[in-house]
Amino acid sequence: MPELPEVEVVRLGLLPALTDARVLSVEVLDERSIRRHDGDSAHFEASLVGRRMREPRRRGKFLWVPLEGAEALVVHLGMSGQMLVREVGAMPDRHARIRLVVESRDGREYEIRFADQRIFGGMAVRAVDGEGVPDQVAHIALDPIDDAFDPAAVVARLRVRSQSVKAALLDQQLISGIGNIYADEALWRARLHYLTPGKRVSERRGLELLAHVQDVLDRALVEGGTSFDTQYVNVNGESGYFAHSLNAYGQHGKPCPRCGAIIVREKWSNRSSHRCPKCQRRR
Repeated sequence: MPELPEVEVVRLGLLPALTDARVLSVEVLDERSIRRHDGDSAHFEASLVGRRMREPRRRGKFLWVPLEGAEALVVHLGMSGQMLVREVGAMPDRHARIRLVVESRDGREYEIRFADQRIFGGMAVRAVDGEGVPDQVAHIALDPIDDAFDPAAVVARLRVRSQSVKAALLDQQLISGIGNIYADEALWRARLHYLTPGKRVSERRGLELLAHVQDVLDRALVEGGTSFDTQYVNVNGESGYFAHSLNAYGQHGKPCPRCGAIIVREKWSNRSSHRCPKCQRRR
């Protein structure tokens, strides 16, 4: 599933085409991709056509486009969702599920295509609260690159938990936007075992960990996110290249860049965790 850097890359790519754009037409090609919308395809289309869009926003892994009025177009990328910006009439994209034609603020027309191979994602028009946040996103915590993010407050909440530090990093109601990839990378940088209980992490180590989280997310964002296959691409269909900078995630069987010990992959909570057995010992 795309994590914060990948979703932010998509958001940034949508800015020129969607900010202050007007929706000219909407076509739902697969009803399954609007299952989170309260209505059928005709209702979804009518909810968008003719409306003005505002600057796309994001919180953690959640992306939405505010609409004039108290609603927003919420985009769920799921495991394989893609938002593609094309010229009107461009060659079809495989697995396209929804197609919007918009007129940008400079008068140009674009096709915005939502493609999704596995159909876990989708779109929905949802109500927003007084701060413009959709009801589906309101419970999600701020993410580490949000200007209002408070590391000290997050560490204080982390340090009263018995759950593992990795489980805490993946808890979207504590800190949003982090998935398996960037949790493993931040823990490797911080030299912390993923099973370390939150209550055993000192305030200093907790703040160091969050600083590593912020740094790894910033670096991944600069490099366009992490692509292991063709399912994650930016709005132009291009892959990110942060996978070449990974130190722990997906590096099992290779030497640790820091100490030379062999990186291991271990089963954890229905997924895998990667660590250096020397740098990240369980204490």
